[in-house]
Amino acid sequence: MAGSIRRTAKQVSDKAIPIGGRLRATRLARGLTLGQVAAAAGLTEGFVSKLERDHVSPSVASLVSVCEALGLRVGELFEPPTSAIVRAGEGAMINFGGVNAREYLLSPGSQTHVEVLHSIVSPQGSGGEELYALDTEIEFVYVLKGRFDIVLGPTTHNLNVGDAMTFRGREPHTWRNPSTSEPAEVLWVLSPAP
Repeated sequence: MAGSIRRTAKQVSDKAIPIGGRLRATRLARGLTLGQVAAAAGLTEGFVSKLERDHVSPSVASLVSVCEALGLRVGELFEPPTSAIVRAGEGAMINFGGVNAREYLLSPGSQTHVEVLHSIVSPQGSGGEELYALDTEIEFVYVLKGRFDIVLGPTTHNLNVGDAMTFRGREPHTWRNPSTSEPAEVLWVLSPAP
């Protein structure tokens, strides 16, 4: 009986928590190569590759170095994954200051890495005449229905159904539905969440 208990305890302690997938996903999301992470962490590219595939057990110092190179807190590697479902029609209605627009938050309010919005913009609806900027690196907009204009400084970009545009949220901009009769429907993705 005692041997059985010891074996079970040893089996549990020998099981490492897989962290490689999270490290790889973070590296790819940041647009970094294995070589860049390895150089920043002072490790070999081969070691970082094995680490991402959970084929090596890193020392605490190595793990901290890789996490610092990725801009990731070590504790995030061991947090359970979180998920949230927003059912059709259940997104929280928000107001980003648009005129004649209904905007719904599709990502959880606690999410800081990305914010997803669904906007229904009435004919001639807009983000206002004045250009504005958001404290976010990237804004992405995808047109689901109608026509949609993005105004970046002096340039107006005309988008149609199926068109997508990515731009820096800190660039002065606004948006509008140019139609006098048809609503527009768009999906926004902002990262990080403003």
